[in-house]
Amino acid sequence: MPPGWARGGKMQLGVLLTLLLCSSLEGQENSFTINSIHMSSLPDWTVPNGQNLTLQCVVDVSTTSHVTPQQLVLFYKDDVLFYNVSSTESTESFFIPQARVYDSGTYKCTVVLNNKEKTSQEYQVSVKGVPNPRVTLDKREAIEGGFVMVNCSVLEEKGPIHFTIEKLELDTKIVKHRREKTSRDQNFVMLEFPVEEQDHVLIFRCQARIISGIHMEISESTRSELVTVRESFSVPKFHVIPTGMITEGDQLHIKCTIQVTPLAQEFPEIIIQKDKVIVAHSKHSEEATYSVMAMVEHNGNYTCKVESSRISKVSSIVVNITELFPKPTLEFSSSRLDQGESLNLSCSIPGAPAANFTLQKEDMIVSQAQNFTKIASEWDSGAYTCTAAIGKVVKKSNTVQISVCEMLSEPRISHDAQSEVIKGQTIEVSCQSINGTWPIAYQLLKANRVLEGCTKNSNDPAVFKDKPTKDVEYQCVADNCHSHAKMFSEVLRVKVIAPVSEVKLSILLSEAVESGKEIVLRCSVKEGSGPITYRFYREKENKFFHQVISNDTQVFWSKPQASKEQEGQYYCTAFNRATVAGSTPHSNLLPVRVFLSPWKKGLIAAIAIGVIIATLVIGAKCYFLRKAKAKQMPVEMSRPAVPLLNSNNEKVSDPNVEANSHYGYDDVGNHAMKPINDNKEPLNLDVEYTEVEVSSAEPHRDFVENRYSVSTHCMCNIFESAPLNSGVFSDSPGVCTPTNSPPVLHANLVCVRSGVLGSSDEPGPVQISNILFCCFRHYISAHM
Repeated sequence: MPPGWARGGKMQLGVLLTLLLCSSLEGQENSFTINSIHMSSLPDWTVPNGQNLTLQCVVDVSTTSHVTPQQLVLFYKDDVLFYNVSSTESTESFFIPQARVYDSGTYKCTVVLNNKEKTSQEYQVSVKGVPNPRVTLDKREAIEGGFVMVNCSVLEEKGPIHFTIEKLELDTKIVKHRREKTSRDQNFVMLEFPVEEQDHVLIFRCQARIISGIHMEISESTRSELVTVRESFSVPKFHVIPTGMITEGDQLHIKCTIQVTPLAQEFPEIIIQKDKVIVAHSKHSEEATYSVMAMVEHNGNYTCKVESSRISKVSSIVVNITELFPKPTLEFSSSRLDQGESLNLSCSIPGAPAANFTLQKEDMIVSQAQNFTKIASEWDSGAYTCTAAIGKVVKKSNTVQISVCEMLSEPRISHDAQSEVIKGQTIEVSCQSINGTWPIAYQLLKANRVLEGCTKNSNDPAVFKDKPTKDVEYQCVADNCHSHAKMFSEVLRVKVIAPVSEVKLSILLSEAVESGKEIVLRCSVKEGSGPITYRFYREKENKFFHQVISNDTQVFWSKPQASKEQEGQYYCTAFNRATVAGSTPHSNLLPVRVFLSPWKKGLIAAIAIGVIIATLVIGAKCYFLRKAKAKQMPVEMSRPAVPLLNSNNEKVSDPNVEANSHYGYDDVGNHAMKPINDNKEPLNLDVEYTEVEVSSAEPHRDFVENRYSVSTHCMCNIFESAPLNSGVFSDSPGVCTPTNSPPVLHANLVCVRSGVLGSSDEPGPVQISNILFCCFRHYISAHM
């Protein structure tokens, strides 16, 4: 696209749109239509590179006006506007002089008429071929190790252009180096090529590639001018002295020489190698020399390598040296000897020529004779060689490693803990043989079985770790290179203390114990090393009541005759030396109950029955006496009252008291208070009283108007060996509230009459029997 098109395109487009608008305003009454629009290319849509090309846009417009309307024609390449023109012509052209590959693309044109527009279809323009590139060099003569700058360009085209440049040797026409590069914004590239060894006359070849749409156009290859290459230095040459046959003992000189070009940028380095081993080198000289007394081991291939930055030249030579005598052989009785055995060494040469022999241990001469014998000690271990010399030629034999083994001392065994170890604790068992050649192989035996092994390369002790769970015996086994059998240590006995675990308290037979029988408690542990301290406790008591120290896993506590005092909750503790302070194991809580024996229950029942019978007899007697007095009451009531005397024989004026005296209540009280037990021996027993009130509500037939309420208080006296929890009773048969109490030895009934005279009703035998029966039933219920 010409430069002027892009600069004035927008301005021209604005002017043309204005003209079209004005013309459309003038001809608003005229009608028009765009019939068709298409493009054509002259001479063709495909043209060779460098040929002129004309693009035409043909528009067909119909109108009612006699004047051809003004129209705007727009040209596009790859959807980018590159040219526009306002015209009344039906055909508009765009000229491309000397079309290039970058002119290839997709073209179309658009016509704008008033407010109508129409676009043609797209057309593909292809420009075939690429102009031959131009190749220029920065020099015509180069030195090995230098560079040649190559410039390749296609001035007629625009980027992007892909260039390929090749370096060739003129004589062989073999491509020695190829480089490629794409220039995106320019139509040339500059690439640097190194000048290598064995380059003589060089040429460079360039080729250009340009992508046009989906096609690629490739130019022909263009050759550069010739480049002459001069050597930086010559190929190295060998010089060997002496020439001809070389025998061991001769002085050998191997020399490597080169010639250096005066224009060389740096001086090369000369290196002489024998089997990849550098034997001589030189940096600032044109030669390097390797001098040595010739030996058969100097036979071989020698290489001379000359290097300067990227240039390297190599030459080789083979040197043959005649052997003067063979390498000596060192013979020995044995490579492994026990301390005290005989060490025999002998040095010999095949063919037995006369030579001077020397025997050495490392760098120390042990003998200058052909044979050597001595009694081996540990210090004789080492590497032995022998040398044989004939004239100036000295040869060394192979190296022999002799090991003299000192017998191990009996290994010592010990452990880091004290004599006792807690179960599960890690202990370290050490094994050490003070004397003996190492390496020493140690094994730790546990109960005659190998637990672990290790090898020590010194006389330091071997340390093994273990976690014993019970008493165990350890033993060390040590072995080394000596022919003697393995050495065993003494037996190390380790006592393992097992902490107390799972303390349990149990009672023999049953948790319910008969009174008077034996109580036996057993405190046991699942595991624990003795001595174990056992302690027995009652619940809520901080102090133990029994302690036993035993080696057994169970102990007993017994009470020969159980009583109510032994009832309660029990537990025990157990601990030994392995128990951590503050964490003494406790057992379970065990309830113990003491009940009354059957024979005691029978005795109490018999006593109760006897008391009931006696009570019934007394009650019957009281009943008949009161009936007799009741018959005499009418006669005595008609008589004047007789004054009563008090305890001092004084007259008592209280009519109530006097009236009461006629009923003889004092007698009844005296009869009732007579104890059934006539035993005169004093009883050191506690007495419990149960008081029962009995009311007589039956009215008298002759004295209804003078009736008063009269009550009788009865107390059941129970003699016992311990305090009694009393119950409350009623005179109704079968009604009572018993409570528990300890065993009773004796009981009787005391009834006291109280109240004001007014009724002849008194508690009869049946009521008194009911009271006594209820009292003793309470007692029996509490103790059976």
